[in-house]
Amino acid sequence: MELLEGTVRPYAWGSRTHIAELLGETVPSPHPQAELWLGAHQDAPSRLVEQPGDRTLLDALAADPEGTFGAARAGRWQGRLPFLLKVLAAEEPLSLQTHPSAEQAAAGYAREEARGVPQSAPERNYRDPLPKPEILCALEEFHALAGFRDAATTVTLLRALDVDRLAHHTELLAAQPDPDGLRALFTMWITLPQRTVDDLVPALLDGCVRLAKTPGSPGAPGGEFEREVRTLLDLGERYPGDAGVLAALLLNRVVLAEGECLFQPAGSPHAYLSGSGVELMANSDNVLRAGLTPKHVDVPELLRILDFRCGPPTVLRPRVDGPRAVFTAPSEHFRLVRLDVGPDDGPVELGIDGPRIVVVVRGDASLRAGTGRSVALARGRAVWAPAADGVVTVEAGRGRALVFAAGDGWSPDGDDAPPDGAD
Repeated sequence: MELLEGTVRPYAWGSRTHIAELLGETVPSPHPQAELWLGAHQDAPSRLVEQPGDRTLLDALAADPEGTFGAARAGRWQGRLPFLLKVLAAEEPLSLQTHPSAEQAAAGYAREEARGVPQSAPERNYRDPLPKPEILCALEEFHALAGFRDAATTVTLLRALDVDRLAHHTELLAAQPDPDGLRALFTMWITLPQRTVDDLVPALLDGCVRLAKTPGSPGAPGGEFEREVRTLLDLGERYPGDAGVLAALLLNRVVLAEGECLFQPAGSPHAYLSGSGVELMANSDNVLRAGLTPKHVDVPELLRILDFRCGPPTVLRPRVDGPRAVFTAPSEHFRLVRLDVGPDDGPVELGIDGPRIVVVVRGDASLRAGTGRSVALARGRAVWAPAADGVVTVEAGRGRALVFAAGDGWSPDGDDAPPDGAD
């Protein structure tokens, strides 16, 4: 078990307070701090603090695969840590995006490699042959768009907005309020000429303003679509002329309470809007964007990958055992454990084996490995626990501690999550 130092990613949508406070740094930070990466991603591998020089987790995995993974997992993962743990802090909305399944990623990567598309090219969609499902566990109230809303409810929203320029589109969906109807409407909007988008988005925003100002309407304070209307107004102001604002009309508006966990399966469109959370994902870079960004949008590939099934988003129910909550997603790449431990709880087992990363996000805690090694962690500090460390326990310090642990979701006995992309 070794102390681990993550890498802060300074994306423009990040917070200037949350990650700085977590790490005990000056607040506000000089630049936005969007994500703290903890893992063995090739672009930003975490550093093993107690090792000489700049030895990273990538180096440790390469030097002793069986000790870090365990014999069975070393064969399964072929030396690549299957998960990436992040602390995410969004001050502004992220792009609207989706991720491929394992089969789609492998095929897409092979196609782009065969065409000779450079890895660094902005038009590259598949930077590796891996899926990228993900979960996010809220550290505070967290806002997002996730998955296609029930089509009949979207028709109700469109009719309430009563935008003349969208009347024909509304009736098209009303005539086919199902995934096929959503596919047809989304495809129409995402492929509109720019001049048409430039007309439609302001008309939509005018409809949102009217609805928000009409007392007792579904878009007024306390109304059924209050959050949807406010979100559309915010996105329209930030991304004028972006077809992603129209696409956002079709998605579930999600609010997570602290401790709730949202799963993003392959093909699910989503955009994180604001808040902080612990994010755990497959260790991949494959992102297909759909809007709310100046970056490349590959419309044909996006339409091939998107899953237009509609309904409520997937909020995972944890398996709770005292202070420990285990979130098991339908992915063999990761499993997340949330431990809310107090001084009276005594040592609490992490509840996962194999290679693990543990981070303290509130309070302080001590960890003890099966080897006998013990490490004290203050808020914002993390450790790497290889499989060879055996059972790891967590004990709170002077008060309550909130600790997250990441591992894989695979079992050598086959008692694990289904492969990514499986139903």
